[in-house]
Amino acid sequence: MVGKLNDTENFGNEEKQDETVSIRRMKSEKGRLGATLIYLMSPRFLIYVSCALSIWGDRMWHFAMSVFLIELYGHNLLLTAVFGLVVAGSVLIFGVLIGDWIDRKPRNKVAHASLFTQNASVAACCVVLMLVFSYEREMEQVWRGWFPVACYAAVITLAALANLASTALTITVQRDWIVSLTGDNRGQLAGMNAAVRRLDQIINIFAPLSVGQVMTWASHVIGCGFILGWNLISLLVEFLFLSRVYQLVPQLAKKPQQQAGGHFLERQQEAVSSQGEMDSWETTDGFFDKPKPLEKLKDRESSLEGRQAAGASRRLRSARRLLRTCRGGWEACCRQTVFLAGLGLAFLYMTVLGFDCITAGYAYTQGVGGSLLSILTALSALSGLMGTILFTRLRGHYGLVTTGIISSWLHMGCLTLCVFSVFAPGSPFDLAVFSLPLSNNSSSNHEVLKEDQVHVYSFERNMNQPVLPDRSSIHWTNSTVLFEGEQEPKYPESYISISLLFSGVILARIGLWSFDLTVTQLLQENIPETERGAVSGVQCSLNYLMDLIHFILVMLAPWLQQFGMLVFISLLFVTTGHTLYFFLRKKV
Repeated sequence: MVGKLNDTENFGNEEKQDETVSIRRMKSEKGRLGATLIYLMSPRFLIYVSCALSIWGDRMWHFAMSVFLIELYGHNLLLTAVFGLVVAGSVLIFGVLIGDWIDRKPRNKVAHASLFTQNASVAACCVVLMLVFSYEREMEQVWRGWFPVACYAAVITLAALANLASTALTITVQRDWIVSLTGDNRGQLAGMNAAVRRLDQIINIFAPLSVGQVMTWASHVIGCGFILGWNLISLLVEFLFLSRVYQLVPQLAKKPQQQAGGHFLERQQEAVSSQGEMDSWETTDGFFDKPKPLEKLKDRESSLEGRQAAGASRRLRSARRLLRTCRGGWEACCRQTVFLAGLGLAFLYMTVLGFDCITAGYAYTQGVGGSLLSILTALSALSGLMGTILFTRLRGHYGLVTTGIISSWLHMGCLTLCVFSVFAPGSPFDLAVFSLPLSNNSSSNHEVLKEDQVHVYSFERNMNQPVLPDRSSIHWTNSTVLFEGEQEPKYPESYISISLLFSGVILARIGLWSFDLTVTQLLQENIPETERGAVSGVQCSLNYLMDLIHFILVMLAPWLQQFGMLVFISLLFVTTGHTLYFFLRKKV
């Protein structure tokens, strides 16, 4: 009996232990579920989703635009060049004004206006492109072939407007909201910056791939419709998420009073002066309200001239105010303690050692196909991811400023492989090209160069010829435009040169993105909140200025034999940028 009682007690204890373990397990599962739900509704996660949707839409749109513009204008890259020039020039001119507008307006209104303008511009551009692709032949008969040109101008204008709005949204969320969300916790700020950059690198792989598959297996019209639908859905989701973040973070509703008050006084003075002018003219009109019949015509003419003069005066004041705003933004940027860091980062944009259309074109002439190029692009994105991880590790061990020093040396060290590639076997570099204009035999040398030059297609237009060339001879091979009757580029004697070039470019992304994150956080931490938007706008203008110089240099040296000189100039600018950061290190 005693043994049975002991067995019963042991069995009861085991049941209680099992119940206790199950209860604890259920509590832990509920705790994990609750923690997951809390994180999914947290401002940080909502910011990540909003940034991911915005970045995905931007990556798809920029990739699709490059394909659409080549398809529209067939035999040359004129539209692509004009598009790049307009986009870079618009940010260069209006970047400071965008930053000043961000500083003056409430954060939620800035985010909503930028979001709506960006997605609406892309949607309108997609509609225009769908009409052009669907009714292309009919449009060529309108206005003697000038109607398609008007459509091209509308597409480029809308795309530039969308890029300006995207720039404003990026400054607002990634340069301002994240800083307010993390407060004084610099560790969280570094983590969020690195997380957003990782999202950017991952999306850079899959976003072009997704829209490219739609365009390949369906059509360009369906591709435009896909981007249109994405932007409409993204607009709704981002609007809801950003509004929720604004409600959850009370700091976002607080704007610095000093800057806001200054702008308010300026607006009041302008309103008073404008109202005074209107009142004076109304008084003048009232005084001459009952003139003699012979003087009515003269009075009306003088009144009209006075109103025109007042309108011209107001426009002149507005232009002066815009110029003062631009000058104030540049002055505010130059007096920052971290100005050299931002300037050094801008210098890194003047390079051909990146994965843009210039490097892709050069790689194609050296026998690199589209499939291999896409693999190399994916490897560069993975290298950028490693750079974000390296940034967080180095910052935790050595601090932010020292992280920039290590990243700079890593970036420049990897780019030395690109210098070696210029002299390696298989490189087309030839110093004799630069003496062509001075030689007596320039005509014969020019003929020799034409044999190795990338295909150039002449396009002469007259009033009886359609603006769009005949695209019956165009086809796509490995995502590269080729034409019937033209041979593919000759393969080099050796692949050592191109291998060294891309090895250096890919490995350099580790140091590049780590350095980029370092400078970004330095700007976030040291720029006053009242000037954060204006200085960020100037920084964007500097970046695009260097990008413009990079394309101008390529236009001045378009030959394959001159690409090595562009590599040297790029490394010079990169070294100058990092040297400017070293000067900042001495000041700190």
